[in-house]
Amino acid sequence: MKTFPMFLQMTGRRVVIVGGGEQAAQKTRLILKTEACVEICSATLDPELHDLERAGRITHHTGAITPGTFADTALVFIATGCPGTDMALHALAKLGGATVNVVDQPDLCDAITPSIVDRDPVVVAIGTEGTAPVLARQIKTKLEETLEPRLGDLAALAGRLRSAAAARLGPRARRDLWRWVFNDTPRQMFTGGSEREAAKLIKTAISTGEFGATTGGSVSIIGAGPGAKDLITLRGVQRLQEADVIYYDRLLDPEILELARRDAERIYVGKAPGCHSWPQEKITQTLVAAAKRGRRVVRLKCGDPGVFARSTEEMDALRACDIPVEIVPGVTAACAAAASAGMSLTERDEIDTVVLTTGHRRTGYRVPASINNIEPGMCVALYMAVGGADRIVASLTARHPDVPFDVSVVAKAQRKGQVVLKCALGNLKRTLEANDVVGEAMLFVRWPYGMSSHQGSDVRSLAAM
Repeated sequence: MKTFPMFLQMTGRRVVIVGGGEQAAQKTRLILKTEACVEICSATLDPELHDLERAGRITHHTGAITPGTFADTALVFIATGCPGTDMALHALAKLGGATVNVVDQPDLCDAITPSIVDRDPVVVAIGTEGTAPVLARQIKTKLEETLEPRLGDLAALAGRLRSAAAARLGPRARRDLWRWVFNDTPRQMFTGGSEREAAKLIKTAISTGEFGATTGGSVSIIGAGPGAKDLITLRGVQRLQEADVIYYDRLLDPEILELARRDAERIYVGKAPGCHSWPQEKITQTLVAAAKRGRRVVRLKCGDPGVFARSTEEMDALRACDIPVEIVPGVTAACAAAASAGMSLTERDEIDTVVLTTGHRRTGYRVPASINNIEPGMCVALYMAVGGADRIVASLTARHPDVPFDVSVVAKAQRKGQVVLKCALGNLKRTLEANDVVGEAMLFVRWPYGMSSHQGSDVRSLAAM
């Protein structure tokens, strides 16, 4: 980022705006939304600014402008409409030590005015570092449609009740309370115009501690997808933002963890094929122990939790202890890798069967049954099979010497350093070695219906033999 977004405290602070025309009026309207003291420096004022002066909402100065004019200010806006004058005034303001915004001259701006969605006290600021103001306005429009008009009133009510909630409820109960307020009945009532009823409901919940929240621990097993931040599901993001503690595998895009609640505890369990920093048994025991302490736990796994992720062992242990557990699915590696290769896992009249299998077990690499039993119309997607590629090639060559299988390799799918390779079956091992593909890769072996053998035999007849 070239700019850093930050909200400034404005109550009682000076904001100086130099200029008396429409540009200055625009900035004045904006700053008058705050509790700052607005001072206008200009020989004349347009009618709008003149009316604001008469109403006592701004202070008007007509005297000489010096560096002292800009001392002890929160912000300075220079908006005379004359580029040369603005540049000279910018120099004076900098001598006065001010943070300056010069209208329509981004090179002279210490601060850039964002597009604002105002649901006071909820304020959303959208900036593009001056590169695309039209895009910022489009985003603003979308947010204006998404955030209901009375949302700020609900937020303000929550702010007034925070002290009462802190006095009566513990940290976990408070988080559950506010999640309920903003996700459930109170927000719905506010949106529907029943503000008094919603306020009464929230106050009763604070007083009694009863608002439908669970007090025990729970575990969410979340699929983070292939690793890229933008491929985790919305439900997965929501659970991350609710978590007290997160146990995570190797996430090659560390930005995924930035989606979590800021004060959530993060624990790396470092599981990788053939090299586990934590044994599975220790991970399972830790999940159970954390949930028994009443914590909201997230177990974050790469890919999809239901595909070669050993989630069953964790779920069985949690259910045996009566701990609520849910699975939040993710994009599995086969789907991500196929997308990276620009291919579909199925294809009408060519591929109608997809098999997800693994080339690795606890005892080591092996040739899966689906490879030994492959037939026309099948796509076999192999997880964790790079180390056994030579065995797979040998098995297929021995059983189907005349079939020119369609072979693809995708390493680090959807992540930085992604590699997509296609090769003949006999060249698979050499291709892997030449491209330094050693671990994190999907192998695809496809036998389309329309593929003929080297001898010209019809593939369908081979399947029938």
